[in-house]
Amino acid sequence: MTDKTRHIPPSPVLFRRNRDVPAEVISKLEGVEEGHGEKRLAIKPLIAGKSMLFMEAHRPQGLIDPEHAHKDHESICYLVSGRVRVVIEGESWIAEPGDVWVHPPGVKHYHEALEDSIQIEIKSPPTKTWS
Repeated sequence: MTDKTRHIPPSPVLFRRNRDVPAEVISKLEGVEEGHGEKRLAIKPLIAGKSMLFMEAHRPQGLIDPEHAHKDHESICYLVSGRVRVVIEGESWIAEPGDVWVHPPGVKHYHEALEDSIQIEIKSPPTKTWS
């Protein structure tokens, strides 16, 4: 995926209903195989502006993301529901609903879903890291 294909253009609308945006069940995250069988990450890219993307990540219990780093953007995350182990640069936390964290550019991180979970993520600039 080139940098040009990774960029997500601004949404053509100013308002969207969550229910109108389909979830994308993904197979790769930053080019690395993601999950297996029914344990797959689903992403809903809800809306994008010129400088950021607002998305939901749905993780089934037991899913462990591959460790990865974002070379060209940062992400801020908010846990809506469930429990997730968040590992950033080798430091680990257990996130519960309402907790927030950041993935700075170039910093290795991954998530482990301890329960079915929904996470909100804002990426800046708006970048597609999945396929």
